[in-house]
Amino acid sequence: MTRRAVVTGIGIAAPNGLGPTSYWRALMAGQTGIRRVTRFDISKYRSKLGGEIPDFEPDRHLQDRVLPQSDHITRLSLVATDWALRQANVKNGDVATDEMGVVTAASGGGYEFGQRELAKLHHQGPEYVSAYQSFAWFYAVNTGQISIRHKMHGPGAVVISEQAGGIDAIGHARRQLRDGAELMLTGGVDSTICPWAWVAHQSNGRTSRSTDPLRAYLPFDQRADGYVPGEGGAIMVLETPESVKKRAGTPVYGEIAGYASTFDARRPGRPPGLQRAIEQALGDAGMDAKDIDVVFADAVGDLEMDREEAEAIKAVFGPHGVPVTAPKTMTGRLFAGGASLDVATALLSMFWSAIPPTVGVSEVVPEYEMDLVIGEPRHAAVTSALILARGHGGFNSALVVRQHR
Repeated sequence: MTRRAVVTGIGIAAPNGLGPTSYWRALMAGQTGIRRVTRFDISKYRSKLGGEIPDFEPDRHLQDRVLPQSDHITRLSLVATDWALRQANVKNGDVATDEMGVVTAASGGGYEFGQRELAKLHHQGPEYVSAYQSFAWFYAVNTGQISIRHKMHGPGAVVISEQAGGIDAIGHARRQLRDGAELMLTGGVDSTICPWAWVAHQSNGRTSRSTDPLRAYLPFDQRADGYVPGEGGAIMVLETPESVKKRAGTPVYGEIAGYASTFDARRPGRPPGLQRAIEQALGDAGMDAKDIDVVFADAVGDLEMDREEAEAIKAVFGPHGVPVTAPKTMTGRLFAGGASLDVATALLSMFWSAIPPTVGVSEVVPEYEMDLVIGEPRHAAVTSALILARGHGGFNSALVVRQHR
């Protein structure tokens, strides 16, 4: 019998809320976390808006010894992990250390830490570079630091597939549970708000140049002009139902029911693989399109990529066949953290029986024939959800979550 995977704890760090309660309230109120970047002097750059986390104070949550050796993304990841474990009622000794593991997603690693130490190297000399530069910038650092902090000696991995990584990490963690692990920490947290990373964002030509936070990121809208980069994400506790029963009173948000990924080689005449990923994820879950209550879209905000995604959704569900939402219009695209935050949001939608809106969008392209949730939240029972993500370079991923029965 295949071992099932359920989510029992969620830790969230988002531009519009820290923790599931604060974040969910912001979504329901349509509160955006997108604003003019303040982390560095943005005046010389074409794109000036970002989804910054404004009120995170790492020294309130972490020991002094951790701070000098960690980048901003690792600090966010460690704190989100602590919150997720606390919510899942996991304490030291509840699960054997070699039966717990960590799989996270990353897009590049600790950009801010790396940039700072490289500046020291070039302007002051090698003796001024931190010894922690050897790992603090590395894309696997979050998995490593989480494992060390919580003495998790089981499977460990990091997935590098940009925005799709937040789903791929969860899919890989579910596979580890099926292979015998009892509990996995998974998801992704990312932060690329520094000059080094910002140049990379702008090089792809898809970042919005708007200076209006409410009009800058408009996926599926006729006025779509690109996306807004952001920081944050979600870490979740994933475990088997048998493991949960050992801790009385532990909440279960939902089950990871289906997962699939495809890759677009971009050969002439070959259609995008997102539709195939959707169909395979539904098949993995043993579900049909009619069983899905809402789709959380990847929603790039680029007219061509939005059209491709809309066509894939319409091909599977039919015209106006399923409610679609993109609450990331309130946070920006969080890259390795974005899809995992969407998964967490889908689980919260099932918990609260509501679908958050796609803020700012009002002129949906008619040809998409899409039932996009705009304006206000849509209050309705949500028993299942499909989450989509695409990573730069051709990665497509789809994940199905449903209520645990």
